[in-house]
Amino acid sequence: MRRWFNEATLILIGIPVLLWTILPIYHMFLFAISPKDSAFAGKLWPDNPTLKNFEFVFQQKHHFLNHFWGQLWSSTLIAFMTGLLTLLIATAAAFAISRLKVRGGRLIMNFALATYFIPAAFLAVPMYKAMGTYGLLNTKTAMILAMVALASPYAIWVLKQASDKLPVELDEAAIMDGATAMQLFRLVYLPLMVPSLVAIGTYAVLLAWNEYLYAFLLMSNEKEVPLSVALGLFMSADDSPWELLMTTGFVYALPPAAIYYAFKKYMVSGLTAGAVKS
Repeated sequence: MRRWFNEATLILIGIPVLLWTILPIYHMFLFAISPKDSAFAGKLWPDNPTLKNFEFVFQQKHHFLNHFWGQLWSSTLIAFMTGLLTLLIATAAAFAISRLKVRGGRLIMNFALATYFIPAAFLAVPMYKAMGTYGLLNTKTAMILAMVALASPYAIWVLKQASDKLPVELDEAAIMDGATAMQLFRLVYLPLMVPSLVAIGTYAVLLAWNEYLYAFLLMSNEKEVPLSVALGLFMSADDSPWELLMTTGFVYALPPAAIYYAFKKYMVSGLTAGAVKS
């Protein structure tokens, strides 16, 4: 009876939470399939659903969508490079700190984590100044470097915790067989860290994909800004095409959703690896 009661309680709590979570997504989809004159009709389903809005978006038939594909490519490139560079930096740093026991490594990691004491929004202006000093403003490189700087401290910490959980006997056996540090990294460390690497890579990609403030400050070329910034341009008109905004937003939300569901089995195990010591 207690088990049945617990399951019933979870269901009663879970269903309202699920409905409340998917409600905004559902309304976004409703806007996407509604004609402009009935977008605000307030109905649970439009009288005349249409896919015309998707045609307008994909064929760039509105002046707010003139650079849709270029902006989507910018978002994709920035997110991919952020994930790749974050993985390279965090994996190497975690290996050096956890397995090679580099002197001062833990102190450096703690200093890096201390940057999270300052809200990321407060660092946007100093980041803008730094990128301007080095001539990187209005480039994808500036955005990539900024996102890597924001993602790396957390990525290093998670991978270091996961690395600490690996049996040290594996390293000792490999060293006894004559393995070098690079062979240890490539043949022992990386294969065992795959779940955590996938989780951290996904985290970094989604962080860069959804970022607005830094993209707005560091990039101003309308043809190359990430789509997250381009969506904000819809708000600049008095008579904004809300149905096209929601359609573009719905399309923009599909890639991260696909990435998450493709790697969701790694997310919990990867991000919590090392959280509990045996």
